[in-house]
Amino acid sequence: MKRTLILTALLIVLFVPAIHAQKETTFPTDDEIQLLLTQTDRAMKQYKPLIDEEERRLAKAGTDAVAKDRQVVKAVETAVQLLTKQPQGFNGPVGFSLFEWLDDATRNALLCSQGAMSQSTMLLMAGKTDDALQMMQLSKSCMDASTLIYTVSENAGSLYERYVKGEQDLANGGANGLEKCVEALKKTAGKKQ
Repeated sequence: MKRTLILTALLIVLFVPAIHAQKETTFPTDDEIQLLLTQTDRAMKQYKPLIDEEERRLAKAGTDAVAKDRQVVKAVETAVQLLTKQPQGFNGPVGFSLFEWLDDATRNALLCSQGAMSQSTMLLMAGKTDDALQMMQLSKSCMDASTLIYTVSENAGSLYERYVKGEQDLANGGANGLEKCVEALKKTAGKKQ
């Protein structure tokens, strides 16, 4: 009877802090993750045609220029497909990878904008006004896509930060519970002597 009582007390000391920490910590919910995935999907749908346009306008050099862009978009699309089926997978390595890929896509879209603006300047100097205007439009569209992807990336970063803080809170709660358990065992062992 005495052992059962001590074991019950130890279990309470161990798990109550972890349960309490879990209630205080708010991990990203399925709804929040689904919203992020919807935003990500829309941003990629806006960005993908711009990659095609950049490749077409830059001809042979465009194929090399957009190769990395296509890899990043493919990785983001794969992550969105996986996380749509299992949103809580965001709370782990896949969430961090998605955040990194969004950051890469932001930078790639910005590079598209800068490259197109540079090309438009050269076309203007060569007297090709219509081509220059089309490159300026591509530059603006890439800048808009970069801004949108950056905004989505900030949302992903914020959600992932909540996940990391939640994990830390749970770990700290478990460590505190373990310390209390060890102290209780020491007191119990001291009384037996």
